[in-house]
Amino acid sequence: MRKFGLIGYPLTHSLSKKYFTEKFLKENISDCSYDNYPVDSIDSFPDLLIKNPDICGLNVTIPYKTEILKYVDVKAPYIDEIGAVNVLKIKRKGKSLSVYGFNSDIDGIRDSVSPFLIYGLKNAVILGTGGASKAVSYTLRSLGLKVTLVSRTPRPGVISYQDIDNHIISETDIIINTTPLGMYPSTGSKPDIRYDLLNEKHILFDLVYNPEMTEFLKMGEERGCRVITGLKMLYSQAERSWEIWNSPLF
Repeated sequence: MRKFGLIGYPLTHSLSKKYFTEKFLKENISDCSYDNYPVDSIDSFPDLLIKNPDICGLNVTIPYKTEILKYVDVKAPYIDEIGAVNVLKIKRKGKSLSVYGFNSDIDGIRDSVSPFLIYGLKNAVILGTGGASKAVSYTLRSLGLKVTLVSRTPRPGVISYQDIDNHIISETDIIINTTPLGMYPSTGSKPDIRYDLLNEKHILFDLVYNPEMTEFLKMGEERGCRVITGLKMLYSQAERSWEIWNSPLF
């Protein structure tokens, strides 16, 4: 039995196990299973692999997409530029073990945003600077967009939420939430931006997929914004993960 799964903490919000379990049933894949592996410290990752010798692939979610890099032996060529990993391929040979790192978020982001490129997107505001944000920034820049990063603490190249004024909003085409705000069970939370400045020219994209319609998206929809839910990205990146696990390493 080949084992796959998800590491992160907490994992109560995740739909990955449900997605892959249904995929295996639908496609009559009987030699695979997918489980959640909540780890409250990334330093317990090596022990997880030792205690579960049948694990051959893992997804990585909040908050470890950057921290996991210290346990990756071989990185896909683009990982250094992104600075985050969300797919691990585990190769064992005798007593030796190697961890290969990839990022399927870039596929999910590209698949989600590409249909909206017909609107001539030029400027993007990315809320959050964690591992998911790194993949979003990399992907949008590769699509030709100018990116503005936002965090609670400003620093060179990153503005604060308080800096998002009328000028920035008016010049922005798409706003992406990469933070966990609005994610189950804290479904009432949302990023602290000026929703009253939004209008029908804006596109809101939320990487949170549980719930599908977050408060962030609801606030935008009420003001005429087009919205992109996180489910499209979830499905796309999950399928890309499966391809990685079942294909040659690179």
